[in-house]
Amino acid sequence: MDERIREAERHADEAAGWLQNNWEAWLGAGLRILLILVIALVLRAVVRRTITRLVDRMNRSREDGDAAGGGLGSLLINAERRRQRSAAIGSVLRSVASFLILGTAALTVLSVFDINLGPLLASAGVAGVAIGFGARNLVTDVLTGMFILLEDQYGVGDRVDAGEAVGTVLEIGLRVTKLRGDDGEIWYVRNGEIKRVGNLSQGWATATVDVQVRADEDLDTVREAITEAGRAMAGSEPWDEKLWGPVEVLGLDAVGMESMTVRVSVRTMPGEAAPAARELRWRVKRALDAQGIPLVDDEGLAQEAAAEAASRLSLRKTGV
Repeated sequence: MDERIREAERHADEAAGWLQNNWEAWLGAGLRILLILVIALVLRAVVRRTITRLVDRMNRSREDGDAAGGGLGSLLINAERRRQRSAAIGSVLRSVASFLILGTAALTVLSVFDINLGPLLASAGVAGVAIGFGARNLVTDVLTGMFILLEDQYGVGDRVDAGEAVGTVLEIGLRVTKLRGDDGEIWYVRNGEIKRVGNLSQGWATATVDVQVRADEDLDTVREAITEAGRAMAGSEPWDEKLWGPVEVLGLDAVGMESMTVRVSVRTMPGEAAPAARELRWRVKRALDAQGIPLVDDEGLAQEAAAEAASRLSLRKTGV
């Protein structure tokens, strides 16, 4: 029994001595770890707040510039588009900053414990390559989404032709773009699958109308009627804001034995080409009717020619 008691006392003394010899090292390591974590968290908070303020300042500067620039800039800039683009860019920058800061802090903490980081980094590199190879489509989608946002290729409210689908942009994510089609359907298009995109809401659009009349009509009268209809349209609401130029009679686009086609064009604000073409066609028809000039088409001319041929044949049969 005495031997066991002495053995226990010896082990207790050894443990006390080991603790006495190492508590300073433990305390120093703990303080270093705590300092590393505090610095990392403070630095992360400062960087995230700085990024948020920088994005907000850029957003406000663009808004002020648009307000000072006048109507064209304000028509092309959509508030929801700007807000979502700024939020997405800020989120990406904050995530990258947090990953770098916290990752560096984690590696520094491991080095405090005298852990060899070489094999760990090598294993992480191999795992990253394997994950990147397996999720290459996801990586492609995310990288493409980032460039779409940074380059401002299109935004919320724009009407785009993305190749895979055509519609109005509802949402732009890092992985997919959400479009609403003409029939109300919602398309989810992966950003990595967008090889080319046509933005139909940037810059300006062109409304083109072909006016087909008989070949024996007076061209000056036709031109004057179309020009007057276009002038009246440009001076009426809301077309005085939606039309960004005068209605132009480009000239004869086609001339046939029975008809001729006059091409008319006008520059409009984005997304208003089709409504402007319908309104212009309506007004041109009324202006030509007022001048006694009927509109014709190939089908009508064919039917008229067939009726005339049938009438001639009937008269021939009757001996007239």
